[in-house]
Amino acid sequence: MATHDPTNGGARAVEPDPRDKGLGELVKDLASQTSTLVRQEIKLAQAEVTQKGKVAGKGAGMLAAAGVVALLGLGALTAFLIIVLDSFLPLWLAALIVTLLWLAIAAVLGLAGKNAIQKATPPAPQTVETVKEDIQWAKTQTGSAAR
Repeated sequence: MATHDPTNGGARAVEPDPRDKGLGELVKDLASQTSTLVRQEIKLAQAEVTQKGKVAGKGAGMLAAAGVVALLGLGALTAFLIIVLDSFLPLWLAALIVTLLWLAIAAVLGLAGKNAIQKATPPAPQTVETVKEDIQWAKTQTGSAAR
């Protein structure tokens, strides 16, 4: 059924009152709305997981960078620093100090990467919230249909 809507200058479809529908129509409408809702929730979850995956990827990149920096730094500067410290300290102590320095730098980079990955979880908080709202909505709809 279509009626004239003066606010937009055109006709619009008017949904019949659910209380006037038969049980079969109500069940059909519920199934249709439920499947539409489920499809929309799946799309929302996919979008959220994709977004969080990008953040997790950046964190993984930081962890990889931590490993590369630790290896390059240990390889390129270790010998130089040990030689410099060897002028003031025994050789073994100079080597130990340089090793601890590079491990501390790697730990800082590793923690930064770990924190970035943790920010990516939980994967879909918005979807969880909207599903809760949908369940609440469905409860109110089934409660009013029983009257």
